[in-house]
Amino acid sequence: MRAIKYLLVLLVSSSVWAVTQPTEQVTFKPSLEQRLRSNLATKFLANWHYKDTRLDDELSVRIFNGYLELLDPNYSFFLASDIETFAPYRLSLDDALQHSDPTPAYEMFNVYVERVKERVTFARAQLEQPMDFTIDEDYLWDRSDIKWADSVAELDEFWRLRVKNDYLRLRLTDKDDEAIIETLDDRYENLDRRISELNSDDIFQFFMNAFAQSIEPHTAYMSPRRSENFEISMRLSLEGIGALLGRENEYTSIASVVPGGPADKEGHLKAGDKVLAVGQGQDGKLEDVVGWRVDDVVDLIRGAKHTIVRIEVLHEDTGVNGPTEIIEIVRDEVKLEEQAAQSRIIEVPDENDDVVKIGVIDLPVFYLDFNGRAKNLPDYRSSTRDVRRLIDEMKTEGIKGLVIDLRNNGGGSLLEATTLTGLFIDEGPVVQVRNSSGRISTEEDTDPGMAWDGPLAVLVNRYSASASEIFAAAIQDYGRGLIVGETTFGKGTVQNLVDLDDYAPPSDAGKMGQLKITMAQFFRVNGGSTQNRGVVPDIKFPSAGDPEEYGERSLDYALPWTSIPTASYEREGNLDRLVAVTDFRYQDRIASDQEFGWLLSDVEEYNLNKDKKEISLLETKRREELEKEEIKRAARKAAQRDNGPLLEESDELVVEDEPVEVTVSEVVAAANEDEEEEDDRPDLLLRESARIVRDMIELGSDEPTLARQFSLLDKHKAPDSLN
Repeated sequence: MRAIKYLLVLLVSSSVWAVTQPTEQVTFKPSLEQRLRSNLATKFLANWHYKDTRLDDELSVRIFNGYLELLDPNYSFFLASDIETFAPYRLSLDDALQHSDPTPAYEMFNVYVERVKERVTFARAQLEQPMDFTIDEDYLWDRSDIKWADSVAELDEFWRLRVKNDYLRLRLTDKDDEAIIETLDDRYENLDRRISELNSDDIFQFFMNAFAQSIEPHTAYMSPRRSENFEISMRLSLEGIGALLGRENEYTSIASVVPGGPADKEGHLKAGDKVLAVGQGQDGKLEDVVGWRVDDVVDLIRGAKHTIVRIEVLHEDTGVNGPTEIIEIVRDEVKLEEQAAQSRIIEVPDENDDVVKIGVIDLPVFYLDFNGRAKNLPDYRSSTRDVRRLIDEMKTEGIKGLVIDLRNNGGGSLLEATTLTGLFIDEGPVVQVRNSSGRISTEEDTDPGMAWDGPLAVLVNRYSASASEIFAAAIQDYGRGLIVGETTFGKGTVQNLVDLDDYAPPSDAGKMGQLKITMAQFFRVNGGSTQNRGVVPDIKFPSAGDPEEYGERSLDYALPWTSIPTASYEREGNLDRLVAVTDFRYQDRIASDQEFGWLLSDVEEYNLNKDKKEISLLETKRREELEKEEIKRAARKAAQRDNGPLLEESDELVVEDEPVEVTVSEVVAAANEDEEEEDDRPDLLLRESARIVRDMIELGSDEPTLARQFSLLDKHKAPDSLN
């Protein structure tokens, strides 16, 4: 109670500070309740965070820039003169927080509302103007290098081109002019309406999140409404489509797809896809959602089980000019069984064409029935228990090697990461945890013996995070297996939820919201952190973009990589020579693999185009690009179905992605032949992981062969395999 009185005293004193500020009448202003929230949140963020945090001018600049980024991420609304008007707040937001007065954020937001309404009026007026798509001009869709316009005329020109691009995108889907104008007019009107619907609580959340994320990217404030939606979203992952949504500029994007959920089963919706429209049922009108708030899009997608929702998306891998796809998903319940570990056996021929059985365990999440474990129920579910059972079953089938597939596994139970690692090491520490006071604790495997002591590979990608990285790092540090795939996400921090209602006066219960605060950091047994750098694979698969540009490494104010003393552990073995020879074999193998050729071609094309920030508004050029992409996709689909070339002597055509004389209709027809036949081959990267384990089996059981090949490798200094 003493703490609450102290907070209320601070709150009263803050009103004195506010009186000294300009008294210009504004549309929005903070309430007394929001001032109390600000006081509570500021105390926790400044004093409880793992990172030492000071409310000073440096942090004020971060908050100022972050708040503007949240409001106007593509520099599409504010003018440079507006930013100049806001300049006094650049170094005073820390003082505002110390005095529990978020008034500056509200004053900035009032200008934002005015600017959005101006842009909406301009955009809707542009729809009444004739558009000529034979003019060779480009739309600069990413203004991050230009930032805020110096004049209204400059901003008008940007929006003229933006509306023209919006129009052309719909025109390329063969919509008629009347339907296009109706869709875009609704889109821009919706933007105006949704800005008008924002309330004082929304502004407070924007500002407090700018504050929280100026400290560290996984720290956040959730308003009472957002807290309730967060709980609903957790249930939504169990009943709905099974997808988590985020925001990317004006688009709602798919942050992740819940393994085993309806969207995952349907198979077309992927992380990174942008949601353009949502429709109810098989025939309901697709409602354009570009520019909508994320929680409003969630409300539209959410619905009762066994009902249909249609989602129009722009896939991440198609780029801003790619064709959209309408995905039909039946809402349903995501059952634990569908998220549980699953196994399969891949048969890989060796050099003598003898079949080698490689077991695969797909683990979507590190799950644990905490209540069942606490009650010591004999059949409580856990990822470790299930993986052990699956290994035993596959042993009876005669597997010689094992792949643990952790792609897109975002983490889960720390205890499970520890016990699962224990299935593959004898005994010892698995992960070290350091809290905000600097105290280091160690999570250890204390169960002697291994469930699997044979050749092992762990398959990861850029979305493997947290507990996945703990497991992969431990396997790598112990020399127990090879890590293959992409560099992982790099999230090596622990967050706790703080319910501010627990610290507020009884009269304000249920009104304060929650904080998600980073409280600790993970470290590998070798002393290094998984934070920021992630786990770097021993054998790297082709990956679009620079690893520094995705994951934790790409987030502003992410905690840096650091290290602590090495834990006391004994490596199971030294795999350096095995890695070098296996990697050389892998590189040699993919050089002649058709599907890897496609993948490498896509990676190269992505890397060439990833820095392009503008797009042509020539209709002929855009249609040519779309037709070429359609031919490429259809040709690959047909070739994959046949597990060989599409047409006789057409390998070069397919691999080089040249349409030449093959038409869209011809290729699509070929791709659709026998469409009911299912392709049950494992995916490309999983198949190659199994081949790598096959190499490990051969080389590991033949030390002279390994030594001889390593010697030859060293002699020729193969650059790709000795990094």
